[in-house]
Amino acid sequence: MDFSVPDINNILGNIKNKCGLSNQFQTFKNISLDSRTILNCELFIAIKGTNFDGHDFLNEVIKKGGKAVVIKDGMQNLLPNNLPFWTVPDTLEAFQKLALFKRRKLDIPVVGITGSVGKTTTKEMMGEVLKQLGTIKLSQLNFNNEIGVGKTILDSDLKDKTIILEMGMRGLGQIENLSKFSEPDIAVITNIGSSHIGILGSKENITYAKCEITKHLNPKGVVIIPANDLFLEETLKKNWNGRIIKVELLDRNQKAQSINKSNLQGFFNRSNNSIIIEDKLFEISYQGFHNAFNFLFVYAVAKELGIKFKNTNKFKFVSLNGRNKILKSIKTTIYDETYNASPESVKACINNLLDNPNNHFLIFGSMHELGNKSKKYHKDIFDFINRTNIKKCVFICNKNDEIYYADYLKNSTKFLFLNEINKVGETINKYTKRGDFILVKGSRYWQLERVIKLID
Repeated sequence: MDFSVPDINNILGNIKNKCGLSNQFQTFKNISLDSRTILNCELFIAIKGTNFDGHDFLNEVIKKGGKAVVIKDGMQNLLPNNLPFWTVPDTLEAFQKLALFKRRKLDIPVVGITGSVGKTTTKEMMGEVLKQLGTIKLSQLNFNNEIGVGKTILDSDLKDKTIILEMGMRGLGQIENLSKFSEPDIAVITNIGSSHIGILGSKENITYAKCEITKHLNPKGVVIIPANDLFLEETLKKNWNGRIIKVELLDRNQKAQSINKSNLQGFFNRSNNSIIIEDKLFEISYQGFHNAFNFLFVYAVAKELGIKFKNTNKFKFVSLNGRNKILKSIKTTIYDETYNASPESVKACINNLLDNPNNHFLIFGSMHELGNKSKKYHKDIFDFINRTNIKKCVFICNKNDEIYYADYLKNSTKFLFLNEINKVGETINKYTKRGDFILVKGSRYWQLERVIKLID
């Protein structure tokens, strides 16, 4: 879908230096923010980020044949006299307005996914399942912010049947903004956890922030949330008057018990990693109760979009680096969950580890972004570990934290402390034997993927 000059004029105001256009009916195939990859058929928008300013690369855009640019008011002196351009107060906002224009022109269902944990896994599973509809556009890598969400929309085209957007946030108002220029038809809130509690201060504030996804949701759309989170339900109803679907995952032995038929329920069989939903059987390649729970969101969205499932269904999902990745080393099986860590995701991954036979080991990098609640959450995880049959936990933290936590754990023999990761491999290798299982999990700060190759 092309952007015409009249279209852009309607959105950003009239073009300057229109006489510089070589073609009276000039159109742009897409929007570019990157001077390194721009094509001469694209419109360049000079966005200022944390570590860069697109205005610094205008000469490179011009050398590559850029036909026109969008710049911030007052930056006209950076351009040659004959180059067509638009000026705006805020180039990021201009980028988002153009993304919204395209979203409306495409006229296809948009799914927005937010939550403290599970967003990316749910998005990846959803993309695979929804392929039954045809070509799907979903957020790539970590494109879940005000630029990444816009890029996903702008990279979509007329052959796509739906767009799946992952929406992250680091403060109040950010998800509302993402919702404003994406206008989802279906919103998924995977859970309310402790991620970013150091920034937002409380789970209540995190809940308010996640519910912002409904601010610009299609009034005829639907919000899909976990069942049994009463504060989330109450907060959501203050912002949303439309349909709500609540999903709930139970162990298979609870199927015969009283069922809340107002919830969309799944029943999980740990022995073979299968789920029964509405009398249909699903076998998924991602292991663990938490991943089965995330699959319920996928099922709910697929059902909303008209997908019919067979009585028995099998899905093999591609594992992203640092998430749901199972590696076989010479001696051990390694669960690579190195991408990031929150209190909820650490416990979920430990429970998944413990579903396996033989000895269990944990390499755990301290969790960040927990603010003044950091010690509380870490001690809770340590107490949880002490109640399990994990043989050893190698905990990686700074020296001050080691002194504090070593004193807290002085009566436990499960824990070893390290302040850097280059000794993790040789340390864990002293304790493991053939057939053992190791979970590697920690904050992105530690980049624990570097440890994997050091484990026997």
